Amino acid sequence: MAGSADLRPGAEDFNRRFVDLVMKVLGDAPKSDEAVSRTPEDRARVIAGRASLHAAALSGSLALPPGPLGLVTLLPDLFFIWKIQSQMVADIAAVYGKTAALNREHLVYCLFKHAASQAVRDLVVRAGQRILIRRAPLSFLRQVLGKVGVSVAERVAGKALARLLPFIGAVGVGAYAYHDTASVARTAIEFFGQEGVS
Repeated sequence: MAGSADLRPGAEDFNRRFVDLVMKVLGDAPKSDEAVSRTPEDRARVIAGRASLHAAALSGSLALPPGPLGLVTLLPDLFFIWKIQSQMVADIAAVYGKTAALNREHLVYCLFKHAASQAVRDLVVRAGQRILIRRAPLSFLRQVLGKVGVSVAERVAGKALARLLPFIGAVGVGAYAYHDTASVARTAIEFFGQEGVS
């Protein structure tokens, strides 16, 4: 029992820092230079492919330094990947003509649904086949992100281990970033492609 009490403050500190980092990244929804597309799904897939490759290259590069130096790159890696993914979500919203609808809750849903669906379900309201994301007070959004932090902590631990294997670890981390970004894109395409999001 004493051991779990000793671990709890560290977990709370990680969650607080995680939530602060995500809130900093998400701030306001990014602006997009993308125009509304006549074939939004096709254009969204091009945007997704470009962002996935960018995320893989960045994450793999940051994982190249061996040992302790490689561990120092963990938080910048998360920060920059979420920036890439947030911009990608904004661009996908734009090609569907949904820029005005994009808000922080939509970003949280798109970025974390695939990795922490149980945590983000509190933001979701179903209306028949449609998925609606409700606006949430900042305190509620921070609670949702605190739940997401548990899932992210597991991913960070995996990335830390991968960084101990210089080249092979970097390839694995890059591949994971590609897959993660592609998953975010699928969620965004599904969400913004549905009728009624405005």
